[in-house]
Amino acid sequence: MSSPIGVAIIGSGIFVKEEHLPAVLDSPDLALKAIYSRSLASAKSVSESASLKNIDIYSEDSKPLKELLSREDINAVIIALPIPNQPEYIKQCLSAGKHVLAEKPIAKDVATAKELLAWYHENVDTKKVFFAIAEQYRFMAPFNVGAERVSSFGKILNFRVRMQTCIQPDMKYLATSWRKEPEYQGGFLLDGGVHFVAGMRRLLGSGGKLERVSALTTLHQEYLPPVDTVDAIFRLASGGQGTFSLSFGSTGTGTEWSVACEKGEVSVSPFPGDDKGVTVKARGEKEGKFEKAEDEYGGVKTEVFAWAKSLKDGNPNPLQSAEEALADLEVLEAMLRSGEKGGEGVELKLQTG
Repeated sequence: MSSPIGVAIIGSGIFVKEEHLPAVLDSPDLALKAIYSRSLASAKSVSESASLKNIDIYSEDSKPLKELLSREDINAVIIALPIPNQPEYIKQCLSAGKHVLAEKPIAKDVATAKELLAWYHENVDTKKVFFAIAEQYRFMAPFNVGAERVSSFGKILNFRVRMQTCIQPDMKYLATSWRKEPEYQGGFLLDGGVHFVAGMRRLLGSGGKLERVSALTTLHQEYLPPVDTVDAIFRLASGGQGTFSLSFGSTGTGTEWSVACEKGEVSVSPFPGDDKGVTVKARGEKEGKFEKAEDEYGGVKTEVFAWAKSLKDGNPNPLQSAEEALADLEVLEAMLRSGEKGGEGVELKLQTG
């Protein structure tokens, strides 16, 4: 059995401490070597959160990032930083020959993401140094099982995706300064909403290529600028259509994921609190059949394990490709642009399928 891959974590936020760090520590294919954050105190807070010893700490006020990136025993990094800051760090790490798994979204907007991808292909040997984007929804069992069932049911006729909740002012993620005053489009709709776009695209699969969208957006809660709600109608390249309704500022609650196809309907329950799984109702049946689809490790741990395996195998995981993340971002940005124009239709050009 080959030795674990040396990895460093760049970032010190809540998600690093609660998700990325435990995933790395539990992976048999990864060996945590170092932690980097902008300040020494924040970098130390990560190691202290898990009572880690013998983990090297780097920060701009102690040992800078370039020293970490010069280490031959570190072959890969996980980057979880504020959205506007990520591309700069991604480039530094890839330039140093380190494999990268960066948190979603790939960038603050499509233009920045395209520039980043073009830079990667022009300046890095993409067969040797892999650039991946972390999107745990693509690794959640209900979406993957649901996508298989949808693909077996023929042409997609229509679909519904709905999530309504109200983010409270004291919510731990909202408490971070860069989220309170976002320097990127959409605010929480981009940061949290891109997950739901990824889940929708995963569920629709190759037969659900999105072609055009019209959307309305609004702000219900003043502490969630610039907008916290979007309602959109999509047209599929195959002729079907669907709705996407997402609000982080509503008194409504609950989620809905449903795809109606020629041969029947597939509904997904992906979140804790419900029985996680897929309900399949063939055409003509009065009641659907429920299939349990539990995640063995949880979405983040599963995606980190999958990333580590892809590095070991030398084959990037297509579910973590930067191109998929760019397609997610295009959908989100198109909804926001349509909302700014009062529902004017926007064409989608980067969708796979």
